[in-house]
Amino acid sequence: QVQLVESGGGLVQAGGSLRLSCAASGSIFPFNAMGWYRQAPGKQRELVATITRGGSADYAVSVKGRFTIARDNAKNTVYLQMNSLKPEDTAVYYCNRAPYYNNYWGQGTQVTVSS
Repeated sequence: QVQLVESGGGLVQAGGSLRLSCAASGSIFPFNAMGWYRQAPGKQRELVATITRGGSADYAVSVKGRFTIARDNAKNTVYLQMNSLKPEDTAVYYCNRAPYYNNYWGQGTQVTVSS
């Protein structure tokens, strides 16, 4: 059973940057795709970005051009570089397989963007 631990969130002003990390307790190499998800207060969890084992990335329209997802299979870690942050990016961010597997949800990391 893989456990995923997110970190790197915090409070940042609009226009700022954060880098999130997702460390897996086991190998993520078998997972063809990993994803970053987020859930804002009162809203459903949404998929923000995905990356395949080979490194092909895809993004939600709302973050395209501002966020970059990366994975290091040797370190069993997935990253999300977030630039030009906006108040609407405020949410708890989670990583998981893509499509997600319910047993893999972690605690997430809070990102708060002030205007």
